[in-house]
Amino acid sequence: MNTNEIMDMDKEYVMHTYGRQPLALVKGKGSVVWDVEGRSYIDCVAGIAVNNVGHANPKVAEAISNQAKKLIHISNLYYSEEQVTLAKLLSNVSPHEKSFFCNSGAEANEGAIKLARKHTGKGEIIAMNNSFHGRTITTITATGQPKYQKGFGPLTPGFKHVDYNDVESVENAIGTETAAVLVEPIQGEGGVIMPSKNYLKNLKEVCLDKEVLLIFDEVQTGFGRTGEMFASQTFGVTPDISTFAKAIAGGFPMGVVMASKDVSDTFIPGDHAATFGGSPLACAAAKASINYIIDENLLQKSKENGMYFMKKLEIIKDNNEVVKEVRGKGLMIGMEMHKDCGNLVDELRNKGIIINCAAGNVLRFVPPLVINQTQIDTVIKVLEDTISNFS
Repeated sequence: MNTNEIMDMDKEYVMHTYGRQPLALVKGKGSVVWDVEGRSYIDCVAGIAVNNVGHANPKVAEAISNQAKKLIHISNLYYSEEQVTLAKLLSNVSPHEKSFFCNSGAEANEGAIKLARKHTGKGEIIAMNNSFHGRTITTITATGQPKYQKGFGPLTPGFKHVDYNDVESVENAIGTETAAVLVEPIQGEGGVIMPSKNYLKNLKEVCLDKEVLLIFDEVQTGFGRTGEMFASQTFGVTPDISTFAKAIAGGFPMGVVMASKDVSDTFIPGDHAATFGGSPLACAAAKASINYIIDENLLQKSKENGMYFMKKLEIIKDNNEVVKEVRGKGLMIGMEMHKDCGNLVDELRNKGIIINCAAGNVLRFVPPLVINQTQIDTVIKVLEDTISNFS
């Protein structure tokens, strides 16, 4: 089938919930993907910060293949060696002790909200304006962007929103019924918005002082994206609960809620569940992906290539008035434009670069952590040539 045939079938048989680009991808390797017509593209989207260890990673593929031949699913009525060994690995590489496994970032955030409410006996969650936490009814309520909530009321009660990077507004918003503060260390869908200096540390201090829990939504920032395994480590702040998904299993669907033992032990059998959560297959993929990040030193590569990428982007900014700002951490980078960047995404795709536009005017660079500097140079050259004609 060619691209047009696939697009026609999609229109006829698939619910129209995505604003897709006219591109049908069939294979990938590392930081490169190919479409059905055989054209190659350097991928700076990585499945939206999912394919951190690269497309078709051989270690992940081998782990999935080997596990699929033994056991795919058993349900959580029974113990699983794959699950407990993954939980131990996560405890070793994270600031947390225990895990609850699910299938997506939205599920993980739902689980974190339930855990916070159960642990504190309170119902209110304070979240941030411009945030994004998922597409379920509860997580779009937590999301601080009305465009995601439009048409889906009534929304879940118990949420309050304040401005990101404003600790005082959080402190003033906390009341007697506040269970937790929910925050993305870096706002991804909001346009790669960085925390101001000491914001997260001060937020932690306020939560401790007010005796409310701090939840980090690390769905997008986790597993090497910011140059450490987790953004909490990048910014030196340990939350009470963290949520992860996207890159955890090398592209295989998975999510996890992690917390300290004290908070985790609030859940008892029957409080929460996920039929497919922590399946042997997902856990095998996750272990392979995490170990690959460690073994191939991708945390250091994320730091080094992120700085290299940003330095090159800063040069483009200095030479083009249409670029407002370059910001980011590791290989999570945003280039804010003075105008909408949708057309720029189209032009770059036509020149062999896949990129994403967040918040309407921010080019978001979240490539696989295995991207090399030669590929970055190619992206920069194409971007530079394209932006010079972008007015």
